[in-house]
Amino acid sequence: MVAALELYFDHVAERRMRVLWDALETDGAPSLKGLLDGKHRPHLSLLGAAALDPAVVTEALDGFDVAPPLKLSFQFAGVFVGRVLWLGPSPSVGLLGLHAEVWRRLAVAGVEMSPLYAPGAWVPHATVSMRVPRPMLTEAIRRCLETLPIEATVVGAAVADHARGIFTSLHGA
Repeated sequence: MVAALELYFDHVAERRMRVLWDALETDGAPSLKGLLDGKHRPHLSLLGAAALDPAVVTEALDGFDVAPPLKLSFQFAGVFVGRVLWLGPSPSVGLLGLHAEVWRRLAVAGVEMSPLYAPGAWVPHATVSMRVPRPMLTEAIRRCLETLPIEATVVGAAVADHARGIFTSLHGA
């Protein structure tokens, strides 16, 4: 996925994830620290797509608080195909409800989204590393588990399409 609707975390949670990025890099595993010339932020993607038109997304979400001060409790680490390492929040009713409503509104607006992010298929996560070298995977997972739990509050949201240089704040970002 190139484009996403991203949720951002409070300063303390963001700092803890950045410290994890630093630790992974010190250990020799790639992190997201250097993406976008260091401007990449720890986040949870509500949805992913090949492309997102910020104007269409903004209109579809008009009048809806896409970034309420939702509490997230990151309790576990996981790995997706491609050795993508991530931290997972407990899937609370609030988080799943927010996700479902955002998906519904954008689907009604005709926004094409990846089925991997559809309600019932979506795995809430904050990516911390991509393409972790196989020999380092166990150590990288251990490093993540040592960092947990991380308690976070959602403080902002944005449409981010890094390949096209698009960043449109939807709330507080």
